[in-house]
Amino acid sequence: MNYIGDVIRPPSEANAIILQVTVGCSYNKCTFCGAYKNRPFQLKSLATIEADLLFAREHCQSKNRIFLADGDVLILSQRRLVQLFNMIHRYLPQVTKISLYGSARAIRHKSIDQLIELKSMGLDRIYMGLESGCDHVLQNIKKGEKSIAITAAGKKIKEAGLFLSVTVLLGLGGSSLSAEHAVLTAEVLNEMMPNQIAVLTYMPLANTELGRKVAAGIFILPTAEEILLELHSLIAHLHDFKCQFHANHASSYLPIAGRLPKDKAAFLKSIQMAVNGVTPLVPDYRRAL
Repeated sequence: MNYIGDVIRPPSEANAIILQVTVGCSYNKCTFCGAYKNRPFQLKSLATIEADLLFAREHCQSKNRIFLADGDVLILSQRRLVQLFNMIHRYLPQVTKISLYGSARAIRHKSIDQLIELKSMGLDRIYMGLESGCDHVLQNIKKGEKSIAITAAGKKIKEAGLFLSVTVLLGLGGSSLSAEHAVLTAEVLNEMMPNQIAVLTYMPLANTELGRKVAAGIFILPTAEEILLELHSLIAHLHDFKCQFHANHASSYLPIAGRLPKDKAAFLKSIQMAVNGVTPLVPDYRRAL
């Protein structure tokens, strides 16, 4: 496969074919994210994509899922996406499920009918980064969105009948906004009722604006205990809608995963045991992005 740079995919797509359709991120201004810095956003040529599909046809015949990378493939025009989906089915007829990243901005530029059209062509799952439901945090990280707009985008995905996976970042409010970050993020999730919630823990990167603020002592990272209390508060404030809940990313101090609301009480008990020192945390040297 013709990959440019480090191709990032959600943990849920570990067994999918990874087809890089774009390079980088169409927005690329978030202060916490170092994934695509110094990499201009570009669309890969149809000839290159076709060559990758031919490779996948030869080497990935047993796989029926495909994930479209890099960041925010949904930003492409409807015409280009339809063309791309047709190519996928032409070369990989066994593929029944297509997934991709979609920002609130990209979702806003798609109508319900367009999303339904993509669903009819195999689009199964959209991964959207909420990061925080707190507008102060969103402003500080230069997300370029307010919580109300991200909420509307999430609801739109659900209305189109698509699987919505939402990413949240613990610690992104620093120590000063930790409590507000947790509660308001839960409120937004309650409004969207995503099918999956993926919780990561913020880790500073040297090539980012926020990482440099951490190094300079301007942004104070929450302690491990504060992160656990954030996670506890987030889960405690979630309503009883059904969803997959994953806080077992490599960045987590306390990996937990299961289904809500079924596992809610068990999650809260596990977190409290960790806060009390009964359950050991993942040491920093073993945590990673």
